[in-house]
Amino acid sequence: MDSQTTIETLKEKAIAFRDARNWRQFHDAKNLTVALSIESAELQEIFLWKKDEEVRDLIKSDSGHKKIKEEIADVMMFLLYLSEACGIDLSDAVEEKIIINSKKYPVGKSFNSHKKYTDL
Repeated sequence: MDSQTTIETLKEKAIAFRDARNWRQFHDAKNLTVALSIESAELQEIFLWKKDEEVRDLIKSDSGHKKIKEEIADVMMFLLYLSEACGIDLSDAVEEKIIINSKKYPVGKSFNSHKKYTDL
């Protein structure tokens, strides 16, 4: 697997997978948003009720790492589908959001702080 794969390449592969199965008909923005939420919840479920040490052990274990990896991939795939359905370039959106967040969370005020920007 190429670690330099672009988001656009991943989106193209995910869409080709989807379209080969004629699933586009089910992939409107509402349903994709719901599916994304469900996949995120499945990722959360892996960690539910576990103590910090259990989480560390889970991440280090082959089976735990595999489960986490698969759920993260599911979340990413639905995010790619949703971005396509909404006509959003994820790379551009992330770059723009980093600029917005850098203004909300200037290093001088937010360094080493977990506070929301409204409380800095």
